[in-house]
Order: sequence, then structure tokens, then C-alpha cells
Amino acid sequence: MGRFTVWDYVVFAAMLLISAIIGIYYAFVGGGQKTSKDFLMAGRSMSALPVALSLTASFMSAVTVLGTPAEIYRYGAVFCIFAITYALVVLCSAEIFLPVFYKLGITSTYEYLELRFNKYLRLCGTILFIIQTTLYTGIVIYAPALALNQVTGFDLWGAVVATGVVCTFYCTLGGLKAVVWTDVFQVGIMVAGFSSVIIRAVVVQEGIGRIVNDSYHGGRLNFWDFDPNPLQRHTFWTIVIGGTFTWTGIYGVNQSQVQRYIACKSRFHAKLSLYINLVGLWAILACAALCGLALYSIYKDCDPWMSNQVSALDQLMPYLVLDILHDFPGVPGLFVASAYSGTLSTVSSSINALAAVTVEDLIKPYFKSLSEKKLSWISMGMSLFYGGVCIAMAAVASLLGALLQAALSIFGMVGGPLLGLFALGILCSFANGIGAFVGLVSGFVISLWVGIGSQIYPPLPERTKPLYLSTAGCNISSGNLTSTEIPLTTVFSTPGAERPALADNWYSLSYLYFSTLGTLVTVVVGIIISLLTGGLKQNTDRKFLLTKEDFLSNFSRSETEQQEKVVVLNWKPFTMADEGTDNPAFSHIEMDVASDKNKVNGLHI
Repeated sequence: MGRFTVWDYVVFAAMLLISAIIGIYYAFVGGGQKTSKDFLMAGRSMSALPVALSLTASFMSAVTVLGTPAEIYRYGAVFCIFAITYALVVLCSAEIFLPVFYKLGITSTYEYLELRFNKYLRLCGTILFIIQTTLYTGIVIYAPALALNQVTGFDLWGAVVATGVVCTFYCTLGGLKAVVWTDVFQVGIMVAGFSSVIIRAVVVQEGIGRIVNDSYHGGRLNFWDFDPNPLQRHTFWTIVIGGTFTWTGIYGVNQSQVQRYIACKSRFHAKLSLYINLVGLWAILACAALCGLALYSIYKDCDPWMSNQVSALDQLMPYLVLDILHDFPGVPGLFVASAYSGTLSTVSSSINALAAVTVEDLIKPYFKSLSEKKLSWISMGMSLFYGGVCIAMAAVASLLGALLQAALSIFGMVGGPLLGLFALGILCSFANGIGAFVGLVSGFVISLWVGIGSQIYPPLPERTKPLYLSTAGCNISSGNLTSTEIPLTTVFSTPGAERPALADNWYSLSYLYFSTLGTLVTVVVGIIISLLTGGLKQNTDRKFLLTKEDFLSNFSRSETEQQEKVVVLNWKPFTMADEGTDNPAFSHIEMDVASDKNKVNGLHI
């Protein structure tokens, strides 16, 4: 197997350099970042296409680049059913959550919780988000770096620190504009990295037909698995139902994503960005699926994981890249750059979102006298601070890998109850603060119970259904890599092998249903408690709810026309009786001459 050459490092460095340059550009273009709104919300001036690509990029971390192909290699292409899930998620986000958030003009999604319920719920949401996101970024930075380092010998801490520093640098200087435009560039790199692997694999295997044929005979094309059992890890139903709840929690209400589509210049652009981003998600899924099938086709007779060539499944992609692309200087570097682009885009959006939440929810409400200039400096300081925190979390991840992974999957369960909380606020006019709070807590307790249980007693193989891997064609005696996967049993030691009755039914619930469970419990409990505590008596302001008008306004061309209509209607009562001089073909502004102070709309008073 080849190792990394100078050219690979050059390609990687170029990717980091261009990202940094974009940051510098947005720090100074257009007078820099004058206000905190410029810094955190890009001055609400973004158009749909860059935002769409940015949403796609930050959704795709390096975990997607390395993990999804390995997932398809191990469990088959049933993962592709997520294409349906993404469509449902984008629909829900664009039609239920976006209209309410956009018309309220908020910076932090948790501001909504205070407007609709009370400030304690806002604080709950904010703190949960901060903990979850810092945990997540630590793993997102460290896990891929480790996998790439094991296989390619690419410097581990050099890469972690370099990506962390560059990321913090452009987030701090350029604000949300820089985050969005670097994401656009990074999506390009990711697609290029994937394409190089796919094209080369097709050439090596002499045509795509052979890849598909091998996958078919290896049972990898298991798209339609309609087993309704909620305990099976991936079936059509768990992915479509469970996946939709899990991802709506990320697209619909998670600050990192919402912040960007609210930064669009009109609601039309905001919705458009979500729908364009859907195409991006499908493209990336297709790329990852093709890579996974190519992996299987190439290694069907000698699985590198069973024969100890790699020590964890997420090392398969880098292994394949070095295997088939080592004669092309710089191309393995392009692949590594694409994996790290995934990391960069995810981390940068997290840093910006963390800064936004901290400034809007923890600083502004308590320090009312701060000027805009000061707030923009504080926002920058927060970006810098959270960048440091993210690098530190990566260091923690290196020491406590399995523990952090467990903590993250437990905090992943936060998404469900929070989604339920927002759904209550937006969809139920009678939900009140008490109901919402009790709902949130009970959703939480149930999710944590299942989640922690499933961490202690992992589901049995018949639930996850790994497919057959063969080492029949191998001629290697032993591998040379140390294991990077820390089995969780070392963290939570369970006495003996006895599994309680709960372990095989309740704790074995598919991980995709954790979120669903949390959401449903929160909503149901929230509704019941609200009704018991006089929720019907309160009258909620219509603007905090999803109304019929929000939905119907899709069918008119764009917001601006609607606003004009509203302005025109408001003017009518104040005009004088029409004497025929006011020609409606001209706008009033054109008719107004500076000297005509004593006229109203062209009529003499």
C-alpha cells in the first residue's frame, strides 16, 4: 500500500488556504462586520443557492464521507431509503418551521421558546444545544482524523489543529457570510473527492455493470425491507418514519441549520434554499452509495476488515483510496481534503451557531446596554472561544473516545424532545408553558432511559443484520494496524453475560426511533397537561403559530409583492375622495414633487 506523498499534502494545504482566504475576503469586503446581525446573520442578505449548498455541506461531515460507504458495504444499500426521508424532512422544515421562524425575524431559534412560552424553557433549550454541539464537534473533528491517520499515515494532530485553527480563523473574521461561502467551496471539494474514487473504481472494475452485478449477488442491493418490527436497525419503516423525526430535529429546529436559511433575503429564497439543498443531499447520498458498492465489488473476496488490514470499518474508504489511486499523485490528497472539508463545514457552522446562541440567549437579555459595535466584537470573541473549545473537545475525544461517543448518542436523544417542544408551540394554540415543560421533561426521561439502556446492552446481531463478508481470497498472514475501536463494554462493564428481559425488546429499539419516541411523548404529555392547566383559556398571538396564510402564501409569487399589497391596502382609508387627478398608473412616489408639501397623493387639500 502507498503512503502519502508531498503532492497529497500540497492539495490538502491548498484546500485550507482557500478556505482561509474566503474568510479574510469577507472580513473586509463591504465594510466588514459592523453589527452583530451582519456577523451572525450575514445581514439577512443571502440568496438561495449558496445557502442551499452550505446546508448540504454542513449536514455532510467527514462521518458521511467515511461512514456511509462503509455502512453500505457492511449492511447493504437499504440506507438509500434515506432519499425518501430527506424529502419528507425538507418538506416539514420548509412548510412548518421555516414560515414561523422567518416571520418572527429571530436570530436564535430558542428566542421563539421565550416568545411562545417563557424564558426558562428558552434557557433549557439553549444549554442543551450548547452541550450537544460541543460534544458533537469534538467527535466530528477527531474520529475522521484518526481513521485517515491509521491508514494513510496522515499526521493526526497536525491535521486536527490545522483544521481547527483555520476554521476558527474564518469564522471569527468573516462571520456567517464566510461560513456559507467556504461551505460552497467545500461541497465542490467533497464531490470531487467522491467522484475521483467512483471513476477510478469503475475503471478498475471495467464498468459499472460489474459493480452492480457483484453487489446484487452479494446481497448488497437489499432496498426493500418492509419488516414492520421497530427493533430492526434499518428497514424501510425505521428509516422513513424514525429517520424523518431524527433529521427534522436537525433541519427544522437546530440552530446550526435554521440560522442559515433565516439569513436569506426573502422567505421565498429561504424555502428555495431548502428545496435546492434536497437535490444536494440526494447527490451526496448517491455518491456515497456508489462508493459503498464499489468497496464491496473490489473487496468481495478479501475483506480488509476481517483480514486485519484495517481495524475499524470507517478506515475502509481511505484504504480503498490508497489501494486504487496510489499511482496518481495528489488524488489521495484530494480525497483526504474532501473528508476534512466535511469536518470544516460542519464545525464552522457549529461555531457560528454557538456564538449566535450565546450572544442572543445568554448575553443580550442580561446586558441590555451593549452597543451594536460591542456586540459584534463579543460575537467575534465567542467564535474564537468556541473554536478553542472544539479543538479541546477533539483532544478529549482522543482520550475518552468511547465515552464521548456514548455521551453524544445520549445527547442525540435531546433532539427528539426539543423537536416536540417546538412542534407544540407552533402547531397547538392551547399549549402553555407548564404543559410544554412537563412534556419536555417526560420526553427526555423516556429517551434517556432507552438510550442509556441501549448503550449498556447493545442490540444483538440479528437486529442489526450485518451482511456476509468473505476472506477466502486473502493471502496475507496478519495485519499491522492497531485497533482504534474501543468496545463500549470496557466503559460500561456489565456483570456476566445475562441480559435482562428489557434488553431484547425495549432497549433494542432501532436507534432511529429514539427521536420519534421523544417527540411523540413530549407532544402527547404536553397536550394533556396544557388542557388540564387551562390551556384553552389563554389566547396565543397568531404570529407564533403556523397559520393558513403561511401555507397559502406559497402560491403567490414572492413576499415583496405581498408586502406591497399590504401597504396599498393600509393607505386606502386615509386618501381623500378621489377627484380624478390621481392616476393609479403612476406610483405616488413618482408623482410627488418636493415642493408639493400640501398635497396628499397628488390631491390638493
